[in-house]
Amino acid sequence: MNQRARKLRKSQTDAENRLWGFLRNRRLAGFKFRRQYPIPPYIADFVCMEAGLIIEIDGGQHASEQLRDEERSQFLKSVGYRTVRFWNNDVLLRTNEVLQAILLELTHPSPPPLSQAERVNS
Repeated sequence: MNQRARKLRKSQTDAENRLWGFLRNRRLAGFKFRRQYPIPPYIADFVCMEAGLIIEIDGGQHASEQLRDEERSQFLKSVGYRTVRFWNNDVLLRTNEVLQAILLELTHPSPPPLSQAERVNS
């Protein structure tokens, strides 16, 4: 898994590369982020351990993988992480808004969204 994470770090998408430029070296409000960080059985795009926040950058293929993404987010929630997702285009074209949303999650975390099962049972 560590080799796969290393490979992913070397072949970042344009959106991941752009966001990493703003997150690395504690550039966003002093929070430390790691990129392509293994949380078995998954590899998170970006994670801030101290805030328990995972940031996922999604390309177009994720439009058809919503159930899989929901299962992934639920697993990560079960091990103590909140997951926020942004589309590649948003990172590339609305970088400031994405950074503001991340900063808001870091400083004023919102409760994680309800899963489909939780919405039905509430």
